[in-house]
Amino acid sequence: MKRTNFVLNGLLALVVALTFTQCANNNAQQPAAAANDANSTSGMKIAYVEIDSLLTKYNFWNDLSEQMIKKEENIRTTLNEKGRKLEKEAQEFQRKIENNGFTSRERAEQEQARLMKQQQDLQELQQKLSEELAAENQKNSLQLRDSINSFLKVYNQDKGYDLIISNAGFDNLLYANPAYNITNEIVEGLNARYTPSASK
Repeated sequence: MKRTNFVLNGLLALVVALTFTQCANNNAQQPAAAANDANSTSGMKIAYVEIDSLLTKYNFWNDLSEQMIKKEENIRTTLNEKGRKLEKEAQEFQRKIENNGFTSRERAEQEQARLMKQQQDLQELQQKLSEELAAENQKNSLQLRDSINSFLKVYNQDKGYDLIISNAGFDNLLYANPAYNITNEIVEGLNARYTPSASK
């Protein structure tokens, strides 16, 4: 399950790496007077989105995360149950060996082979479930990116930004005037067009 945890932790790092670049449309209004002054000097209209805040507030991402946590818990429960059952059988096998509980050496070897096969099957199941979870995490990450990018294309038709960048903590963007922060606008727009699945 360490790999599964690594995958889930890595997913956030993947999402943080999102960079939003959009086409120019210089006829839209600036987010604030300070941004207007700075943008008129540089000739570029720039804004940024705080990815950490976006992920915390975006209902679509919260729903996906909740589903993934449930799936990971189900996988962990399944593997733990099978692991406990196998451990119990192994202890019973050991007890029989110590008490000469098998009718023949051949019978003991058959039981040992059966337990080893079960252990191998359990390891293969763990690997399979971890890979499935990783693949679903990757799919979710792509869905998130596509959802945000498609929204930004529509959003930017009116706003006309030359560049919309992402910011997560101190990654890439060390300082920015808060007037350039459009996170709340983006979150509101994304949530307004998100319809939760009825199958939740």
